[in-house]
Formats: sequence, C-alpha cells, structure tokens
Amino acid sequence: MLEEAVVTCPACWQDIVLELYLSGGSARYAEDCPVCCRPMTVSLHVDNEGGFEVSVEPESG
Repeated sequence: MLEEAVVTCPACWQDIVLELYLSGGSARYAEDCPVCCRPMTVSLHVDNEGGFEVSVEPESG
C-alpha cells in the first residue's frame, strides 16, 4: 500500500512529498531531496493497525 507524506528537507527546509510503501513494514533508507538533491535518511515506522510515522534527518557520512 502506498501513502504520501509531506516532510521538510533537513538541508534546504522545503516541504517535499514522499511516497511511502507501507506494505514493506518499518524501514530506514536514504533518499535524495527532489529540490536540493542532498541525501537524507528516511525513518518509517508502520504499526500493526496500518498507521505510520515518518521522519527525516540529514544523511550522516
């Protein structure tokens, strides 16, 4: 199941829309900001009822 979430890029502070694949369960992955192209880490938590929380932080490296 795909869901959309609006988050704020930790590099350029622009609001961006992420498409999240909830059927895969909780995940942590890197994705580039579509505005500034800087990498960020996306943390997705999916609960047993189908609800979810998502957060982003600058990619450490």
